[in-house]
Amino acid sequence: MKQLLLSLAAMLLPASCHAEAASPPVEAGKVAWSRDLDAALVSSAKTGKPLLVLFQEIPGCAGCQQFGREVMSNPLIVEAIENEFTPLLIHNNKPGKDAEVLQRFGEPAWNFQVVRFLDANAKDIIPRRDQVWDVGGIAERMITTLTKAKRPVPAHLSLLAAEHSNRLKQAVFSMYCFWTGEMALGQIDGVVTTEAGFMEGREVTLVRYDPDVITLPKLIAAAEKVECANAVHVPATDMEQAKASRLNVGTISGYRTAPASDQKKQVCGTAVEKLHLSGAQATKVNAWIRVDPEMALGFLTPSQRALLK
Repeated sequence: MKQLLLSLAAMLLPASCHAEAASPPVEAGKVAWSRDLDAALVSSAKTGKPLLVLFQEIPGCAGCQQFGREVMSNPLIVEAIENEFTPLLIHNNKPGKDAEVLQRFGEPAWNFQVVRFLDANAKDIIPRRDQVWDVGGIAERMITTLTKAKRPVPAHLSLLAAEHSNRLKQAVFSMYCFWTGEMALGQIDGVVTTEAGFMEGREVTLVRYDPDVITLPKLIAAAEKVECANAVHVPATDMEQAKASRLNVGTISGYRTAPASDQKKQVCGTAVEKLHLSGAQATKVNAWIRVDPEMALGFLTPSQRALLK
């Protein structure tokens, strides 16, 4: 009986320890954070990776929890932080070492989340900015930091920032086949996402593009060049720009999305089909997978590429 009780205790011990182990705080998301500034600085000096420091209220308010769930749990953000940066989490509402770090960097206690980017000497690489609490804003600051630190910027991070940019505009191109439309239009620099759809009884491709990268007239010209522009429809505010082309021009009205079975058709039947991709990733992979597979794979994260092996 004694041996049986000892065996039972041995089996229960790991379960008990596991149950008592602290779960990652929701406010910090799913990033594997360091909690030691000195160790993080040493690691940064060794690897050359900048520090990404999250000053966070833990436990925190609903806004802090939302930031953890929506931004610091975004798979593309998480992977970019863990691969390209040295992640460090500082609680802004705790005594001891956390409070010492707050004082060192002049961060207020019990504040909303602030993300700062430091070099191995604990100096800001880019200026501190408050109230950057969305995926696009964090991604853009990550890109700016990597660029200034002369570090490579992953394609998937650039796509994420572009997809969440508030600059994006849209245009609808009609063509003979929206499967081809998504492929050809998705290859154009400045096009961020594509979607197969219908309008006025015709197959069309809805394009979201960044006007800072490609203007509407240049987008229309590029679409004509790949024979995916029998007509173009744009928001009323962009009609004057569109009318400069030779195409039939109209405003976007009555557009409807094509069935899921008609979306990103070039990816169908490939190993990439099983991956969970962002909208921009899916657009670019779909655009290139049949003509340049190596380029297509370049839009994936390392963990996504590993799933294809």
